[in-house]
Amino acid sequence: MDGIVIIGAGEAGTRAAFALREAGFAGSVTLAGTEPHLPYERPPLSKPLNGAVQMKPICGAAALQAAGIDYLQGVSALRLDPAARSVALSDGRRLAYDKLLLATGARPRRLTCPGAERALDFRTYADAAAIFSRAESGKGVAIIGGGLIGMELAAVLRGKGITVSVIEAAPKPLGRAVPPRFATKLHARHQQEGVAFHLGQGIAEITDNAVRLADGSAVPADVVVAAIGVLPDVGLAEAAGLATGNGILTDAFLRTSDPAIFAAGDCAAVAQPGGGHVRFESWRNARNQAETAARNMAGGKEAFAAIPWFWTDQYDLGLQVAGLPQLDHQSVTRQLDGGELEFYLDGGRLVAAAGLGLGNALAKDIKLAEMLIAAGIGPDPAVLADPGANLKALLKSARAA
Repeated sequence: MDGIVIIGAGEAGTRAAFALREAGFAGSVTLAGTEPHLPYERPPLSKPLNGAVQMKPICGAAALQAAGIDYLQGVSALRLDPAARSVALSDGRRLAYDKLLLATGARPRRLTCPGAERALDFRTYADAAAIFSRAESGKGVAIIGGGLIGMELAAVLRGKGITVSVIEAAPKPLGRAVPPRFATKLHARHQQEGVAFHLGQGIAEITDNAVRLADGSAVPADVVVAAIGVLPDVGLAEAAGLATGNGILTDAFLRTSDPAIFAAGDCAAVAQPGGGHVRFESWRNARNQAETAARNMAGGKEAFAAIPWFWTDQYDLGLQVAGLPQLDHQSVTRQLDGGELEFYLDGGRLVAAAGLGLGNALAKDIKLAEMLIAAGIGPDPAVLADPGANLKALLKSARAA
């Protein structure tokens, strides 16, 4: 038995390596990552501490050694040969495997306008270090993309007193992942903090000192950051003949079209009970899928069924979303001292919840809502709207029933 090889040392790949040991797997585990660092978490990259970008390790070298995980840092996987069950690395090595996990993550979408090479990406530690070192006080920063990453970066830079402009092709920011009610509130807060928005605008050109928009106007900028989303990194899988779409296609057990190869994290598009495949991009999803894939590679047969969840911190506001809110869902709002919650019902059943408030004021409420979603209940909308109705009691009643 050649053991298990994991390609990608981000949150999913690293967590899977340790989860294999926790599942009792005693064979060899090799973890290969392209970056020249120990595995680190990405969310802290947007939150500099004392002016310096934080590199928060997922684990230390001692922990990897203690778990018997062979960590190969600074190497890329060049070719995957499913027939021979081997993978060729950039350092000339060829690794044989019994099972393989692809945790290749995602890569930034690229701008295609003239001068696109002047825009900085915001995905890795090196990217973050470059942005914050160049975005000195007195310089203007233009962020192309008004999604979660772009808006989080805008909030951090404004907190440092830096002039920020956000350019977004859609008519409003945060339109893809954030419920409209809370997207509007966050947009307004950014405006109050002095962020300039240029909405419904395409990019004509990026010059040394400005971003020229499709309408002919120019946004002055000393630093330009491209935050227009990511694409799943499927190149290795595609070249090896694995099924791909919006990600590496897997079944409910996170197996790809080759039963010896699994996928997890931002690169994986997982089969859904109602048909189709869905890909999630979040820190928790990466961990949950990694743990499920690890247990299945170790001999289990566990379908991945975690509830999607993400959070974003912007200024002193914290947003959390559990489940997948849709525009056609019935929505119910609950006003609280620390913020507000919005619940989403589909056919009377609670399927999603979101909360926006000061810091982590609503974290406990969202956690309870997530447990209510998992319980599959159909609560009375009036109870959900009532700030005096205890969600914990509602959960207890649902479990008793």
